[in-house]
Amino acid sequence: MADKVATSDSLGLARIRRFNIGTSATLMVIVVILFVFLTATSPVFLTAANLSNLLRQTSINGIIALGMLMVIITAGIDLSVGAVVAIAGIVNALMLQAGVSMLVSIPLTIAIGAAIGMFNGFLVFEVRITPFIASLGTLTIVRGLVMIISGARMVANLPSGFGRIASAEFLGIPSMFIVWMALFVLTAFLLSYTQLGRNFFIIGSSPEVARLSGIRLRPNIYAVYGLCSAYAALAGILLSARLSMGVPTAGISYELDAIAAVVIGGGSLFGAAGSALGAVLGAIIMQTIRNGGNLLGVDPFALEVIIGALILIAVGVDQIRVRRAERG
Repeated sequence: MADKVATSDSLGLARIRRFNIGTSATLMVIVVILFVFLTATSPVFLTAANLSNLLRQTSINGIIALGMLMVIITAGIDLSVGAVVAIAGIVNALMLQAGVSMLVSIPLTIAIGAAIGMFNGFLVFEVRITPFIASLGTLTIVRGLVMIISGARMVANLPSGFGRIASAEFLGIPSMFIVWMALFVLTAFLLSYTQLGRNFFIIGSSPEVARLSGIRLRPNIYAVYGLCSAYAALAGILLSARLSMGVPTAGISYELDAIAAVVIGGGSLFGAAGSALGAVLGAIIMQTIRNGGNLLGVDPFALEVIIGALILIAVGVDQIRVRRAERG
């Protein structure tokens, strides 16, 4: 029985990889078309200053999207990542303000973020609360904690070296983008070449199949939610470095942007589909539309309508794909 399950899983993962390759190729074409169009219509778009700003803007959402991707692959969802961004920024800023070294405060803040994610994993696996409700509850709790810890005030007067984490460049490339790309490589490797990544896809396809394949659900669920929140905590640290302060209201609706990036990038809310490259391209497409629209003077509310339409189209395509797969 286990051999049959393993063979079925291998074939399923092969189909997922082929689908992801086709989706990524389509998204790359869309990115190229957007860049060509905006270059032709705006003299500012292709300038070094605007591209650097675009990369910095995209990096925060892109990092969160990579973490969200892993959860969505398991057919879960994490609505608390925006709140984790806020608490990470505040906690790290308070530690820095108290004189704690960045070499201590940053890893500790990321660990706190991972612990919040593992709490989500506890609620989902042990208490059997659906991921949507579990993470919604965590979002509310963490938002409240942020306000209590910060006194609902910004935490400023941070060491100048902290701000340079976000403002630094290497060969003209923003450091925030380099961090994002490093996480992209790490996530792509994890999903494509490790047993943990394979487990995420199998769990998203069917928890029962995963169990029959000998996969221990508990550590994998804890791991995926922990990783997602750790990514969000890192994004929160980078955001506070860019702002040079901890902001208690930071990260509002970031979870929606991350989910949108994953869905536009080919991820399926039904689970077992998606790629790191797709999530990266989805984030780039969203932010490029916003950036280009602002340069062209497009109403920002109209831009949100466009992005919303893209999400609906992506979900519609996913629905069609799932129905075709069910029909065989």
